[in-house]
Amino acid sequence: MVRPTLKKQIANLQEAIKETAWKQIAEFGAPALSLRAIARELKITAPAIYNYFPDRDSLVTALIIDAYASFGNCQLAARDSFPQDQMAERLHAIGIAYHQWAIDFPQRYQLIFGTPILGYQAPKMEVLPTAARSLSALVSVVDDLRVASLLIAENFPTVQPEFKQHFEIWKTYAGDYDIFSLSVSMLIWSRVHGLVSLELAGNIPPHGMDGAALYRYELDLIAKQFIKEKK
Repeated sequence: MVRPTLKKQIANLQEAIKETAWKQIAEFGAPALSLRAIARELKITAPAIYNYFPDRDSLVTALIIDAYASFGNCQLAARDSFPQDQMAERLHAIGIAYHQWAIDFPQRYQLIFGTPILGYQAPKMEVLPTAARSLSALVSVVDDLRVASLLIAENFPTVQPEFKQHFEIWKTYAGDYDIFSLSVSMLIWSRVHGLVSLELAGNIPPHGMDGAALYRYELDLIAKQFIKEKK
């Protein structure tokens, strides 16, 4: 039987490994992540890390899952800051929170949405539950708009039959929402994602390094395009 003190030490070491990994990523980039360098920083032996993460890829996967979890918590909290019937306010809050989380945690944002790490392939079924949950706040609001007949999306492209299975798998982890709502949500996400990614890279002239004003303008456009005014 493992003593409680030992459990605590193991849990602390595991978190220390991940926190040191984030520091490495911030300083040198994700491709430079090294278990041996983390061991040196923590003044432990490399085998001590291997007890938790047998290789670099397993550590990267753990960091990705943690990042998605943090992102999802932020999105769901923003959604729930307004009652369910205030769908426009919920959508706006989610959008603002998306931008702020990316600004606050750029390394986490880039790890889950940015440039892939050479040689690393995320195990889909390990990452999918938290990844799907992270976007469920947006999808749930879009689905509420659809149910209330307030969603404007005429002539929206239909999902091709070969991709419907992927949506069904997604529902398993993020809620039984309509495929149409999922599709519209992916388009909305792609638009805010593009602006945030450009801002993090410093590539949004003539608006300077801070793209908040342009981002809020896009959120207003999205609301006008997709939300029908209540009569």
